[in-house]
Amino acid sequence: MKTIKTTPSFAAAHELYLHYLISERRLAENSVEAYAADINFFLSFLTAQRKKTLNGVDPATIQSFLEQCRERQRVSHRTNARRISALKSFFTFLLRENLITHNPFSTVELPRSGKSLPKALSQKEVMRLLAPPTLASPIADRDTTMLFLLYSTGLRVSELVQLPLAACNLTAGFVRVLGKGNKERLIPFGDQAKDKIDHYLKNSRPHILKGKRSNYLFITGRGSCMTRLRFWQIVRKIALAAGIDKNISPHMIRHSFATHLLSHGADLRAVQMMLGHTDIATTQIYTQVDQDRLKSIHKKFHPRG
Repeated sequence: MKTIKTTPSFAAAHELYLHYLISERRLAENSVEAYAADINFFLSFLTAQRKKTLNGVDPATIQSFLEQCRERQRVSHRTNARRISALKSFFTFLLRENLITHNPFSTVELPRSGKSLPKALSQKEVMRLLAPPTLASPIADRDTTMLFLLYSTGLRVSELVQLPLAACNLTAGFVRVLGKGNKERLIPFGDQAKDKIDHYLKNSRPHILKGKRSNYLFITGRGSCMTRLRFWQIVRKIALAAGIDKNISPHMIRHSFATHLLSHGADLRAVQMMLGHTDIATTQIYTQVDQDRLKSIHKKFHPRG
């Protein structure tokens, strides 16, 4: 029979576990911070409930905690699932170190969150987004060209902003992308995107560089590539100017690319290859989006809908 050491205080247990995450599991800083926040939230709840020791946590305490999360905080199933997962891991560690007598979260099941459907722009909204800028300038031309290529290829935002100049083949009409897991893929783009890129390369890009050199297709005034955050800000600005009042992001344009292709009859495998999805199940979620659209049309127009 194992000998239980002295049960640590809440703060000491928290610190021990974070040290384990950093030194032994070698988790990234963001992951450690997420674990720390979830566990600290639960420990604060225990303090408010006047619990003195971690051995005093029982199923009733956990049930009360989860109810508070749902009712007072109105958190999603996904957030609750993440918290439970973090706390299960926390108590498993303490039990393994003989610092507690049992893991009260061992029988707690994760709530089913289900996959949320990706949000896409309508085709009319995309056309408004890609409309020529009111005030023409090399920077505005660069931004519009980036949007054209993003919607034409469905690139991830990190792939777009870091796209090498040599990766864009205007003659053949495709971009060569090195995606997740260093997997290479070729993605075609249409004549409109080709014309936009050609104009940008001949006119706007040299003006922005002002004699400097860069290996990136889309550049800043310093000749470096743009950050993902900066491009997100640009997308928001253009969307607001176009009268699109949505929480838009570059990823939403990638979703729109896939959704619009499939709604016009594109092959699912082809879309999977262009998006760079390893598992076709990830791509299939876009077919659900289109099915939902068909259901809404049926409900609206069918006499017995």
